[in-house]
Amino acid sequence: MIEVSRKSEQEFAVVVTERGSKTKHVVTLDDEYYQNLRAGKITKEELIKRSFEFLLARESKESILTAFNLRIIKKYFPEYESKIRA
Repeated sequence: MIEVSRKSEQEFAVVVTERGSKTKHVVTLDDEYYQNLRAGKITKEELIKRSFEFLLARESKESILTAFNLRIIKKYFPEYESKIRA
């Protein structure tokens, strides 16, 4: 399960629970990148949740950075932006 809660306009807390254990993450998402990816069609929280689903399909929750800007995902996974826009 992925829980996303807003800490501020651009900062979000994410808790990932799988198989009885949890990881906690802090994700930043600026308005420009949000508009670039989804053009306001979904909430920032939903975008972050979908981004974590994308990441979890490729790596374990323990491998996900504990604090990062959403923009960094494309450095590790070049297909991220095209997949998240689909």
